[in-house]
Amino acid sequence: MQFKIGDKVVYPNHGLGIIETIEKRDLGDRKEEFLRLRIVGNDSTVMVPRNNTTNVGLRPIVSRKEVDLVYDVLKDTKVRVFDDWKGRFQENSDKMRTGSITEVALVFKSLTHLSLQKNLSYRERRMLDRARYLIVSEIAEVERLKPEEVEAKIDKAVATASKTVRER
Repeated sequence: MQFKIGDKVVYPNHGLGIIETIEKRDLGDRKEEFLRLRIVGNDSTVMVPRNNTTNVGLRPIVSRKEVDLVYDVLKDTKVRVFDDWKGRFQENSDKMRTGSITEVALVFKSLTHLSLQKNLSYRERRMLDRARYLIVSEIAEVERLKPEEVEAKIDKAVATASKTVRER
């Protein structure tokens, strides 16, 4: 993917960012290009080597069509259930690292459903909050809505699925 200055991108587990500059740096005997991203959520800066963008999962923000897919994932009544905390946490961590908004939505949905049944551990609560933030910030940007409006929409989508699951 060829990124340019001004592109809005998503950096896995950090969220929405904007490419502010593209810099060349000397690394020993070779020059390397770096993308300098400003992460919108906390106004921090991240440098990503241009030739490593695929490996770290840097991607453009999703389209409106992909946003609809996220809502479909959240409304779907299929929720993966784990017997042990360790396996669940590992799979959810792996999904969060992909940077895929649909994978993050699956984590959000499963942890939301689980939180209705029992208290989440501190680490899972943080993961749930992080998944919520990542989904809300990206969808708000794509749909040009306030974060509160997106939160209400995703909560409604998950609640619809949760109600259906509880009625079974």
